[in-house]
Amino acid sequence: MPRKIIHLDLDAFFCAVEELHDPTLRGKPFAVGGQPDQRGVVASCSYPARMFGVHSAIPMSRALLLCPQLIVVPGRHGVYDEYSQHVMAHCYNRTNLVEQISIDEAFLDVSDLRPAAEAIARELQAAIWDELGLPCSLGVATNKLIAKIANNVGKAEKRSPNPPMAIKVVPPGEEAAFLAALPVRELWGIGPKTAASLEALGIRTIGDLARWPEADLVQCFGKSGHDLAQRARGLDDRPVVTEYEAKSLSRETTFTHDVTDEATLRRTLLHLSESVGHRLRRAELQGSTVKLKLRWEDFTTITRQVTLPEPTNQDNAIYAAAQQLFEQAWPKGKPVRLIGVGVSNLGPPLQQLGLWETPSEKGQRLQDALDAVRERFGREAIKRASDLRE
Repeated sequence: MPRKIIHLDLDAFFCAVEELHDPTLRGKPFAVGGQPDQRGVVASCSYPARMFGVHSAIPMSRALLLCPQLIVVPGRHGVYDEYSQHVMAHCYNRTNLVEQISIDEAFLDVSDLRPAAEAIARELQAAIWDELGLPCSLGVATNKLIAKIANNVGKAEKRSPNPPMAIKVVPPGEEAAFLAALPVRELWGIGPKTAASLEALGIRTIGDLARWPEADLVQCFGKSGHDLAQRARGLDDRPVVTEYEAKSLSRETTFTHDVTDEATLRRTLLHLSESVGHRLRRAELQGSTVKLKLRWEDFTTITRQVTLPEPTNQDNAIYAAAQQLFEQAWPKGKPVRLIGVGVSNLGPPLQQLGLWETPSEKGQRLQDALDAVRERFGREAIKRASDLRE
């Protein structure tokens, strides 16, 4: 029996949440993101703003040129996380086979459920709208590839100043026909360079690609030629993955203006290290590799990493390693646009057994106490002396 896969995508999610908190934004062109004079980027934009050509990931300054009346709203990611959890709870109420691929996007495998996939999609869409006030669109197909593309197509067909609330269904056996007229860029794994190479061969649509022999595609594109041939025919046997193993945790910040002050850079490095350490402890993980990321004023980006003698999730250990990397990588006075800290090679904390408490165990107890205070009273409840202002 063919599988029943649903792809759910919340419509302009951040903006939809902001409209719930400020109904006066409804029907107006606005964008969630950073301020234009602070190198802000559009994280999400309302559908009225999209009618002016505004879209996510562009500089906010450019968005204001496209739409001078654009309202800029700062993001509140903690609030978005909370709403996302409510949406995912609706998904899990229907099946345990849920693969969340971003804060506002997920796949559901409803193959084992008796109702038709389209009926489940419509009921899920209505529940999320009625109970949370959030619009969403869904694609329904026999595999993840087609469900995702179906959702994209369904949204595009309902382009207007209003959320699309689309549901696009591709019946079993019609996958290749559905794809045939679409541009090759709609397929996963085809970026601008591959699309240009395909166009040079006269391949512009997915149907053009499907008509090429797989052996010829392999000859032109190597191993990826096989994947191109399979996808062009609508074939995709990937399962809905319910759990992912975390490979790394990181935090970074882009400065409003390029920074040359060493004290500011080290203080930012400390805050990032504390944030990464806190996330590791909440996830009950430790890591043995610390990585530093630096971006210069010309957008050149470098990374440096060091492997520790033993895994850690302690702020001080992460900061010490990051600081060492920083001293080796940063020429004094060189302007820094972005700085980041990450920890990889993750695993569960090691259990130490012994008669006496080691220095690392004492540090862990102190860290646990600090975490408890901050969890209860907020991150600002305890500050380091370096953060205090006269």
